[in-house]
Formats: sequence, C-alpha cells, structure tokens
Amino acid sequence: MKITVDGKIYEYAAGTLLGDIAADFEKESAHDIVLVTVDGKLRELHHRQEHDAEIKFVTTACNIGNSTYKRSCSMLFLAAAYHIAGHENIRKAVLHFTIDDGFYYTIDGNVRVNEDFMRAVEAEMHRLVDTNCPIGKRNLPTDEARKLFHRYGMYDKEKLFRTRLSSSVNIYTLDGFEDYNYGFMTSKTGYLRYFKLFLYQGGIVLKMPSADKPEEVEDFHPLDNLFRTQIMGEEWAEDLKIDTVGALNEEVINANTRQTILISEAVQESRIASIAEEICAGKGVKFVMVAGPSSSGKTTFSQRLCVQLSAHGLRPHYVGVDNYFLDRTLTPLDKNGQRNFECLEALDVKKFNEDMTALLNGDTIKTPSYDFIEGKRVYNGEKLTLPEGEILVIEGIHCLNDKLSYSLPRKSKFKIYISALTQLNIDEHNRIPTTDGRLIRRIVRDYRTRGYSAANTLSMWNSVRRGEEENIFPYQETADVFFNSALLYELAVLKLYAQPLLFQVPQEHPQYEEAKRLLKFLDYFIGVPSDDVPHNSILREFVGGGCFRL
Repeated sequence: MKITVDGKIYEYAAGTLLGDIAADFEKESAHDIVLVTVDGKLRELHHRQEHDAEIKFVTTACNIGNSTYKRSCSMLFLAAAYHIAGHENIRKAVLHFTIDDGFYYTIDGNVRVNEDFMRAVEAEMHRLVDTNCPIGKRNLPTDEARKLFHRYGMYDKEKLFRTRLSSSVNIYTLDGFEDYNYGFMTSKTGYLRYFKLFLYQGGIVLKMPSADKPEEVEDFHPLDNLFRTQIMGEEWAEDLKIDTVGALNEEVINANTRQTILISEAVQESRIASIAEEICAGKGVKFVMVAGPSSSGKTTFSQRLCVQLSAHGLRPHYVGVDNYFLDRTLTPLDKNGQRNFECLEALDVKKFNEDMTALLNGDTIKTPSYDFIEGKRVYNGEKLTLPEGEILVIEGIHCLNDKLSYSLPRKSKFKIYISALTQLNIDEHNRIPTTDGRLIRRIVRDYRTRGYSAANTLSMWNSVRRGEEENIFPYQETADVFFNSALLYELAVLKLYAQPLLFQVPQEHPQYEEAKRLLKFLDYFIGVPSDDVPHNSILREFVGGGCFRL
C-alpha cells in the first residue's frame, strides 16, 4: 500500500501497524508521536492500516495529543495503584477533577494514602514505563463489559453502560489492569515518561506536561479555595447520589428530573443569598467585583445577586466592564496581528478608575455604554451616584485583577470568582473537564444570540482559553468567595440544543474531530427538555427563555 506523508509517498505492506509507520518518522519529530490521522480521521497507533492513505502525525505538542497523553498517564497511575495496594484492598479509586492542571485522586479501602504509598506507586509507574508495556485494546459486548466491571467493583462504569446504546465497548488493558477510557490512548507506556506525584488533601495529585511544554512537568501549586469549592460540589452530589452520568441517567429513567432541577436550583439560590449576606456584613463595601472564565454565567449570576442584595435592603446597580472598552481602532494587537479584546489594555482603565473613584467620593458620573457594531464607547445621558445604601455589581473578566481597579481601596471591593465546575464525572476514572461543559454552553449561546455555527465557536475556543489562562486563572485565589455555576442536570438539557449544531460541522472542517468528540461525550446522557428549567436559572443565559435582560 502507498502511504503519503508530507507529500511524499512510501510503500508499506498492507496491515502494517500505524505505530510501526510512526516509528519510522519518530526521529524527524520534535516530540513523541502518539496518534495519527488517516485521511483526516484520528487513529490510535495499534490500528492496522490496510489501504493507501495520507497520514499526518499527532504529537504530544498538540492539544489532542496532550489529552491522549494525560488520559493514558491516568491509566498508568491507576494500574500502578492497584498493583501496589492489591485489587482486593481498593474499594474505590476516583479521579475527581483537575487542580492546578493536575489530576486529583482519592483511594478508598484498606489502603493508607501516605508518602510511602505514593512513592511505591511512583516507582511502579516508572517500572511500567521502562518496560514499555503495551496498552492493549479489545472490544467487548456491552453486557459483558457491565459484568466485567461489576466483578472489578467499578460500579459507576456498570451503571454508565446500562444506558449505552452501542452494542460493544472498547476495553483497555495495561499489565493485567483493565479499564474503560473515554477517548484515545497511547499504544505503549514508553511514551509516558513525564509525570510527578504530590500528596494533597488526603489524596494524590498527578501532574503531567502541557501541550506548550510536552517534556516538562511543573511542580504542584495548591489552590485551596478552588479545591474547597470543587470538593464541596462533589460531596453534595454524592449526598444526592447523583455524582456520575450513569446516576443522572437513572434519575431521568425514574422520572425524577423535575426534582433534580428544583434541588439544583435551590442550592444555587441559597449560595447566592449567603454571598449577599456576606457582602451586607462587610463594612465599606461599595464595589462587588465578579469575574470568571467564558460561559460561566457571570451576567445571570450578577443579576440574581442584585436581586438578593435588594432583598437585604441594598440598592444595587449592575455595571459591565465591557462598557469601558477602548474604541476598536485603539485596541492592542496580539502576536498574530489580531485585535486582542481579552487583554487588560483593551479597556480604558484610567477612565474606569476616575469614574469609580468619583462614585466612591459621592460624585455623580455619566455612565457609558459600548456600541459593539460601531466599536465605540458612547454616552446616552445616563448618570449614576452612589449614596448610602447603594452598591455597584461590576462584571468583567479582569475584575479580580487589582490593576483594573488600582485606585479603589481594598476594603471597598468584594471579589467573587465564578466558574462552572461540574459536579459529575463520567465514571470513577473518567472526569468531565470543566472546559467541556463551558464549551457546550458557549456553542448553544453563540448560535442562539450571534448566529455562530458550532464550527465557528470551536475554532475560536483555543484563543478564548489562552485569554483565560493569562487574564483570569492567575487571580482566582484572590477572590473573597467562589461560586460554582454548574448545575447537576444541565448537560442533559444542553444535549438537545448542542447535538444538532455539532452534527452540522462538515467532515472536511478542521474542527470535525473535536465536534465528533463532543458528540460522543453527549451520547452518554439521556436528553431532558428545558420546560422545567426556571426562568431565572443560569442555564437560561445559554438556552434562552430567561427573565433577565442580558
């Protein structure tokens, strides 16, 4: 068969492993090749190629390759943990969420998770890497897979496959350890050379490289406030017994969805009310600063917070920092020559501080708004004063950065970090990235409010994420409170909106594989109509039908 690589044709015997083809080009690659595309379709390296094709290599410096590395390294960690502890001594090992770009695990059972155990697991991981163990793949009928995981005590996987429509499931094997993994895997452990383990909060954090630095592993930097918010959400979901996709699907099957929606919304409303109480108790607070990454529901949260502040006797005013954008012609350019609306320098910081200081001093200001069509800040004659009992709720991506509000005393500011930190996991060992939840929210909202296709939103997402890494995440731990805007049930609702949009991404489009991945992810959920979603829900910011002016 003829294999085309970078425009050159090479001959291979039909049935050659893609891993063997990749090995012939490994020396020419700056980074490890972990996947390939065959005529545009992603393939794992243990796939055999039978026909002529054009092949491109996916390395650990690509986002997809980096995700494959991390997924495989997670299986390496779990296999090592089961080897060291003994399968019979582990009741449940759980990959909970990401903290400081590392995976946080707990291990429950007849195991003491301490320094000695962690070092033993680390040594076992290195042994498996040094021996370059194959990561095998076999296909089992779904019913047999459920029995297999029941036997292993992995009951969340068993529950997940109860609603699996496909007739078979791919099972991966590593030195006798078997697991199901959501997404592509490396073919051998020899690729997984870079990792570090850290003890943290009764569990273990597995740190791995990023796509930007695929051969480097940074040390772990604890994010205690974020951790508390994430673990609190998970513990609440566990109390409700709806902590995995399979458990949520059972609620849908048993017609308990309305109750799940009401409970989820009640918990959020209670949290917003408690934040309002904390603001009211703070002496001298005049500016509530709300920030968070894209599609966290910042605008709806701010509006609901205003309602709660009003209920506590204050008179809040909502201000969007976007109204202080510089005229578009003055917006700085990024390294690609595109206007960078995400950076702090895209705002008229000086004017913002002049206005906020004037309000703090009891003066009246003219309030601006931004004409996004003309790309100019305009004044429509509206004015604002902040007498006693009145307060500003200011929302924008830079609100936690004191460089935005440098002239305001710290005691006058109350900082809130908001993000959608999903409480659900797919199963014990497969997490739902918070970025996926926010991306699906954004796909739905962009189509409804801006007419953007899913392909357009997917194409912009990496740029959005870079802006978050630079402008939001470094300041999250400075917040006075964290608010988790994720709703237990939301992905089941969003599925019905996002699925048709993702199916529209053409096969030849560069974002086709990402759309396909998200479709596979949404396929785990049983869809739920939005009829019972309250009109003031944060979810309404994305699916529409809300009661707030956004």
